[in-house]
Amino acid sequence: MRIITGTLKGRRINIPKNLDVRPTTDRTKEGLFSTIESWKYIRDSRVLDLFAGSGSLGIEAISRGAAEVLFVDQEPRNISHIEKLAQEFEVGDRIRTVTMDVKQFLQGPAVPYDFIFADPPYTYGELNEIVDSIFQNSWLKESGWLILEHNTHYDFREHKFSLMEKEYGKTLISILSPQASKNDQS
Repeated sequence: MRIITGTLKGRRINIPKNLDVRPTTDRTKEGLFSTIESWKYIRDSRVLDLFAGSGSLGIEAISRGAAEVLFVDQEPRNISHIEKLAQEFEVGDRIRTVTMDVKQFLQGPAVPYDFIFADPPYTYGELNEIVDSIFQNSWLKESGWLILEHNTHYDFREHKFSLMEKEYGKTLISILSPQASKNDQS
């Protein structure tokens, strides 16, 4: 797995065999970040990477100029891997990590982010609850984007905050934003 562009372009993210993760494919990641850059700027943004896994999405955001990324994952080995990557890539000052269940984390005090990535395991059964918690507890800035990576068992196209959905094989990327409901009301 590689970093596609930015200050860390071409650097490899090696995933140790002891990590139980499903990293975003390079094709999906490239499509996702192309969409972000077509509509918004990631430079100087604050990013929350939920179900951080290998750290691939958050590290890509840093490479593209995000000011800071908070990685949340319940697996200590994943968080340790992300911290090592940040040191190796010399971006440790731009990351923070939390080892905690995502649902529990979202019950804490909300700090609004520009972008939230949520890439849970495909077998995760509570993605709707995660989405509801993010919007009910104001984890996103008014112009922020929640970017979900999920399989076809979920469909967010009719969600009141849905902006768009893109398909990459069996993977779907859904983008939701508080702005979407305002656009519907005009």
